[in-house]
Amino acid sequence: MQFGTGALLRGLVEDLLDLSNRAGKFNGRVVAIGSTGSGRDDLINAQGGRFTLITEGVENGKPSSSYRVVGSLSRALAAKTQWEEVLAVARNPDIEVVFSNTTEVGLAVDPEDAPEDGAPRSFPAKLTRFLMERARAFNYDSSKGVIVLPCELLENNGDILRDLVTQTAEKWKLDAKFTEWLRASVSFGNTLVDRIVSGAPSPERAQEIRSETGFPDELMTVCEPFRMFAVEGDAATREWIEGVSTGEGLFATPDIRPYRERKVRILNGGHTAMVPAALLAGCETVSGAMRDSQIGPFVRTAILEEILPTLDVPDGAKFAGEVIERFENPYIAHALMDITLHGTAKMKVRVVPSILSYCAAEGRPPANLTFGFAAHLVFLRGEIHTARAAARLSVPADSAGERIRSAWRTAGAGSAAMVNAICADAELWGTDLTALPRFAQTVSENVRSILERGVRSALARATSRKSEAVLS
Repeated sequence: MQFGTGALLRGLVEDLLDLSNRAGKFNGRVVAIGSTGSGRDDLINAQGGRFTLITEGVENGKPSSSYRVVGSLSRALAAKTQWEEVLAVARNPDIEVVFSNTTEVGLAVDPEDAPEDGAPRSFPAKLTRFLMERARAFNYDSSKGVIVLPCELLENNGDILRDLVTQTAEKWKLDAKFTEWLRASVSFGNTLVDRIVSGAPSPERAQEIRSETGFPDELMTVCEPFRMFAVEGDAATREWIEGVSTGEGLFATPDIRPYRERKVRILNGGHTAMVPAALLAGCETVSGAMRDSQIGPFVRTAILEEILPTLDVPDGAKFAGEVIERFENPYIAHALMDITLHGTAKMKVRVVPSILSYCAAEGRPPANLTFGFAAHLVFLRGEIHTARAAARLSVPADSAGERIRSAWRTAGAGSAAMVNAICADAELWGTDLTALPRFAQTVSENVRSILERGVRSALARATSRKSEAVLS
């Protein structure tokens, strides 16, 4: 079963289990629990759990588009109005795994939740009540334990959820039998999920598919070709994953950290390094930026020559190539401005580690990542933000970036001293970046060049200087 009815679960979990069913491995279906009042539970039931999954993207350098009807969902229940039926699912001996995607905010407890007052409000409390029902129904039989695989995008998400369930059980003063059953019979896996599931297709594409299939689908779901569901867990978890996986992106690993580092540094780092320069250059979407004659090569070089060589991760080169194809996907309009949400914190976590590693290995700053860092400082001057606000468009928040915005309001705005002070701010970046060879000086030169020449001329100059440095 799964807590959640949203697009990511349909486009990843249901997809993988449908493939497993087609291969004769899983041979089961999913009961989905809705908690948001979105109405998707009614649509799922009206369609018998079936929906059309449309896969669109770039594969082997060429655009591709395909679709199939996924049948791994059986039905959906609304937690608020059908809680007794949810508890009946807990008593089903065939339930093996519980998935969830309640967003990162969902991994938190509500102090008002209680075990006997209908559906609890928080997801950890719902799960605790579900597990309590199951334990009691089977008299704490260890063979009736389940595997819990949360898909929320938090590091160590399984460990976090297990701790929240344990805390809830203690708060509710549940008996020691349950606590022991929980410890011994319920496995919580840490997961890393990676797939862009963009939602519904265009009305034209939807009508085209309906005409071909004759299926009046109101839950059509569009996703990219790439999929990954990595699971770190105990022996029972690994055995289940290996038993149902068809090799299409679902796998177990004894250590999920290298895969997380690979994703954060290559995919997320590539995004974060790209965005400020691309926005200053007038691009609007990721795929549009990759088609740009300057920004596209800038991003590819940053990933392949500056980020990838600093990593020791599984299949790094293959993953980097896949990331570039994903960025180039013409079917997904991923707005660059959306990626600027908390952009300074993202720069610290996703890009700065690659800059540090590159400097340590090469004794000089990486030209493209350093330019992306400088473009981030210029972006935070705020001209694009002001224009969007005036047009009543959303302006994503960046609380850590206020220190940089404040620096732009000083008398020395844009000066080498200002840039040096920002680079030295260890609270912003986790380290004093002025300690890196020529990094702060190069950032300052790039900032001045962007202000005086514009981002395109400055990028061309920075790239040519890099070539000269390599040749020398």
